[in-house]
Amino acid sequence: MKKIVILRLGHRPQRDKRITTHVGLTARAFGAEGMLLASEDKKLADNIADVATRWGGDFYVKNDVSWKSEINKWKEDGGKVCHLSMYGINLPDAVPEIRQCDKLMIVVGAEKVPFEIYEMADWNVAVGNQPHSEVAAVAVTMDRIAESDPLRNMFEGGELTIVPEKCGKQVIDNR
Repeated sequence: MKKIVILRLGHRPQRDKRITTHVGLTARAFGAEGMLLASEDKKLADNIADVATRWGGDFYVKNDVSWKSEINKWKEDGGKVCHLSMYGINLPDAVPEIRQCDKLMIVVGAEKVPFEIYEMADWNVAVGNQPHSEVAAVAVTMDRIAESDPLRNMFEGGELTIVPEKCGKQVIDNR
């Protein structure tokens, strides 16, 4: 199975907490193992950890990391880095090569991304060449590079499980 982590850059706790939370939740739902947050926001990390406890899986958030050292360590350990942007090669053109990668860091920014990221990345990938949401960029990218359908991911060990229903809600309490 592919090892994928998200590196979130430029998170501003007062302005970006909902979007960064959604980046993490989307990454978790689509199969990433964790998120590295290049900012200090313990409450956000705790909230995402709580979701993993309630709904299952082992997703983690590592808070207040140095983005440069995390990228360097990742690459030294044989990983590749994909920076999502509206600049770069188009996602459909990059998918075949990215799919071959067993250890992938996906970088998404909030505010202006330092140019050094573009230089350090193995791929600068345009998820459409228009302004867009980083949440959507993570979802589309992870769906396109997935080995199997990420919408059918099963999460073990959660307190709650949703049972698919044609109409209505059915949630099983596993506690």
